[in-house]
Amino acid sequence: MKKTRLNAVHKESGARMIEFAGWEMPVEYKGIIDEHLAVRTKAGLFDVSHMGEIFVEGPEALACVQYLTPNDVAKLSPGQVQYTALTTPEGTFVDDMLVYCLSLPDRYLLVVNAANTDKDYAWIKEKSAPFNVQVINRSDEYSQLALQGPLAQEILQPLTDIDLSQMKSFHFAFGKVAGLDCLVSRTGYTGEDGFEIYTLAENPEVIWKAIIKEGTPKGLLPVGLGARDTLRLEARLMLYGNDITDKTTVLEADLKWIIKFQKGDFLGKAALEKQLQEGLKRKLVGFEVVDKGIARPHYPVFIKGEKVSEVCSGTFAPYVKKAIGLVYLPIEYTEIGTEFEIGIRDKKLKAKVVPTPFYKREKK
Repeated sequence: MKKTRLNAVHKESGARMIEFAGWEMPVEYKGIIDEHLAVRTKAGLFDVSHMGEIFVEGPEALACVQYLTPNDVAKLSPGQVQYTALTTPEGTFVDDMLVYCLSLPDRYLLVVNAANTDKDYAWIKEKSAPFNVQVINRSDEYSQLALQGPLAQEILQPLTDIDLSQMKSFHFAFGKVAGLDCLVSRTGYTGEDGFEIYTLAENPEVIWKAIIKEGTPKGLLPVGLGARDTLRLEARLMLYGNDITDKTTVLEADLKWIIKFQKGDFLGKAALEKQLQEGLKRKLVGFEVVDKGIARPHYPVFIKGEKVSEVCSGTFAPYVKKAIGLVYLPIEYTEIGTEFEIGIRDKKLKAKVVPTPFYKREKK
């Protein structure tokens, strides 16, 4: 198993470690519920160094990334970040990712999912062949920390020379954190305000320990993959392999907002235009379990006694205090309030389609 540069710090902190996407990662420290609630009410610190960092550089970098993704990368100025996807010719997902515009038009950073890094790198290399670019996988060189929660800015500001009050959501800047050179962005995977800290430093534990020292008196906790998953589901943020795959299209995943058909050609454009014209046959929706019980991934889903799908993501959500999940349903059953059943062992539990996100923070 690969280990992040923070591996020893996690073990010193008493984290329970598991294998995830080929990495030894902390799943929890104090407990998933405590960590989840800390992020919602105070702050949490995550090690996400297993994520992939792939650079596309060269005179045709903008044209290349435009072709690889459905969103309009041309709208980005240096210092801006965009949520998008790597799409197949069929309009399905190779992955979802963030694009960082480092300089125009020749340098972009693609931040991809840990489990897909090698696959994504190979895909980008292959599909970028017609363009005058270099594709460089620097995933093993970078450490990445995520500080999330309503107190994130208050905790991070004393440790950095970047004026965080001037950083808008989905923007980034270069500066020092705890004396180390970093790229700091304001995005996140929890539904809360927060920051990602990328560094090439060999000793990122300096940053980790500085944030823990600054944040602990304010209620910050280190957070593992367990609460990362419950937090992202409350905020209806996708997990590749569960909610989006190479068998689900961007439209079916209810992510039409990241498709910019007018921008020109991109991988999957024709297939998505055709699907839009013909009409969707299914769509991803959020649900609550009405009966007592928790729906887990792969549990069968029934409508009128007939199996129509399987649960994609499902858990008990600690902050909203409900059993929630995501599922693809036939399009005629995706209206809010529609009821269906979920098979849990020898029982069938009632569930209903509800609005998402399940949780939305109040903007200040």
